[in-house]
Parts: sequence; C-alpha cells; structure tokens
Amino acid sequence: MTEFTPLQSLLGGALIGLSAVLLMAVHGRIAGITGILGGLLPPGIVTDWPWRLAFLGGMLLAPFAYAAVSTVPPGFSSPGSWPALAAGGVIVGIGVTYGSGCTSGHGVCGLARFSPRSLAAVLTFMATAALTVFVARHVLGG
Repeated sequence: MTEFTPLQSLLGGALIGLSAVLLMAVHGRIAGITGILGGLLPPGIVTDWPWRLAFLGGMLLAPFAYAAVSTVPPGFSSPGSWPALAAGGVIVGIGVTYGSGCTSGHGVCGLARFSPRSLAAVLTFMATAALTVFVARHVLGG
C-alpha cells in the first residue's frame, strides 16, 4: 500500500513544474526526460550537453538530497523481477518513440501548452496504465 503524503507530493509537483518552466524560460526546451537523455546519445553530436547532464544529474541526486534533510528516507521496492523491469523499460522505450515523447514531456509540458497531441498521448498512457493495474491485480491476482 502506498502511503498518503500530500505535502511531499505537493512540493514535489511544484518542483517538477518549476523545473519545466525554468528549462523553457532559460533554454527554450521542453522538460521531456526521453528527449533530454536522447540528446546525449550518441555522445559528441550535441553542443548543449551541459544543461542536459545537469538536469539528469539533478534527477538522480534528488532522492539523496531529500534523504539528507528528511526523517523518512525515500525507498524503492518493486514486486517485479529485474528481467520484468528491464522488459517494461524496453516497452516504454518503444512507446515513447512511437508516441513522440514521454510522460513528462506530454503530461507536464504538453498539457500545460494545451497540445492536442499531448492530450491524446496522456489519455492513452493513463488508460493503458489503469488497464494494466486492473489486469495485474484483479485478473491475474498479483
């Protein structure tokens, strides 16, 4: 069961929104994580790698910064095996390629810009997520 943490959730959402607004204001770029990471691969092609690396580094270091100032350190657990997580990652990678963006790009930035394509993408991945959870928990009994 997931613990209800409204204050931490509100603060986290505000920080995500702030980072998206600042990235757009300073660099004119959308805070889509797949696009940011994809811009670093293959190395040597992009000239704007410093902000991309800083953005991704901040995402990786944020849980440790939170743990340093919080009495409840963040944790991670998954009922799935590592192979299942890897397969899920590949499926998500295929989805973001065909969907022209990821959940952060479409959900945070695209909806804020009233993009019809992002609305269609968000509705699609949210419906798929709900269906997946329903099937995993109620049909397969997971």
